[in-house]
Amino acid sequence: MATETSQTLDRGLRVLEVLAEAPQGLTVTELSQQMGVNRTVVYRLISTLEQHALVRRDGRGRLCVGLGVLHLASAVQPLLRDLAVPVLRSLAEAIGCTAHFTVADGDEALALAVVEPTWTDYHVAYRVGSRHPLTAGAAGKAISLLSDADTAAYAVTSGELQSGAHGLAAPVRGLEGLRASVGIVTLDGAIDEKLVAPRVLAAAQQVAERLR
Repeated sequence: MATETSQTLDRGLRVLEVLAEAPQGLTVTELSQQMGVNRTVVYRLISTLEQHALVRRDGRGRLCVGLGVLHLASAVQPLLRDLAVPVLRSLAEAIGCTAHFTVADGDEALALAVVEPTWTDYHVAYRVGSRHPLTAGAAGKAISLLSDADTAAYAVTSGELQSGAHGLAAPVRGLEGLRASVGIVTLDGAIDEKLVAPRVLAAAQQVAERLR
């Protein structure tokens, strides 16, 4: 038996998905064409979403995702953190390096969870809430690898975010709507990729499985 669904809710969610993929915004006509529904339906959907601050109009009257989405996203972050931390703890203890779970937030990489090993004397100063461009650091560069078909691909950097720090990170694959990576960072010199990379790739896969 087919699952009964709400067409209106489905269309409302589709509006948000389409607008999220259009950083310059869309007109009602453009949105209507992309969704394949008439303008009257789009007007009703937009009116409802605007009341909940999920859609807004910019200075040119073009439709964009509203700030209300940020409130929904902030409620999801603790859940993502809780699910990732056990995997990060195992990774940090096994390698002796600070492990982190990082997500893309616009053009920036945002550290959602960070775990330091308990048995080492010092750690890299990498904290929850840390931000940096996606184009710098292993965590950001690994997220950019999500478009790479090579599932064994990972990113390695040295001194890009902090002098003397070395990082290795792998993308978390298979999560629709979420771009993320799992990685490690250390001050103990160059990373032994043969040892560390397989563990980081495995941890990224474990996080993906926990988040599905």
